[in-house]
Amino acid sequence: MNTPIDISNVVLTTERLVLRPWRETDLEDLYEYAKVDGVGQMAGWLPHENRTESRAILQMFMSGKKTFAVEYAGKVVGSLGIEAYREENYPELAQLQGREIGYALSKDYWGQGLMTEAVRAVIDWLFGQQGLDFLLIYHFENNARSRRVIEKTGFQFVKTIIYDTQLDTKEPSREYILWNPQKK
Repeated sequence: MNTPIDISNVVLTTERLVLRPWRETDLEDLYEYAKVDGVGQMAGWLPHENRTESRAILQMFMSGKKTFAVEYAGKVVGSLGIEAYREENYPELAQLQGREIGYALSKDYWGQGLMTEAVRAVIDWLFGQQGLDFLLIYHFENNARSRRVIEKTGFQFVKTIIYDTQLDTKEPSREYILWNPQKK
């Protein structure tokens, strides 16, 4: 079952990152990375065409209260959302508390381990502070970078599901689960 999440007053810090709620002043940083070809497509969305589009996403992030801004050296370089998972795909998890996580990172920062660091911090918070039983995560089959983050953070492959993207395509999605070690 999807556990309610509210990150309004949550700030997580790691060695190099601050994960925090989004602010109006983050618009330029969001637009800067979201407009770049190759970033959104890995997560099933098109590059932002203008600041108006980024502003709408920023408002969604702020009102949804479930998506962290990933800040590195004072600049927002990505997002990490704690999403509702598709419960119909996991009826066996109905009696347990969980969520799905998803992320995007500026192309300028790929390959530096930043998203792995961010995902680990969110896992620790969701299991340690929120008491979730499990987390789900997925990547499209052609997204090797995301697969590496998933592997490095300990998720285990469960199954492949066909996912309808915002690009009007159907993509094979490799789904993974991570169990809270304190609850097993």
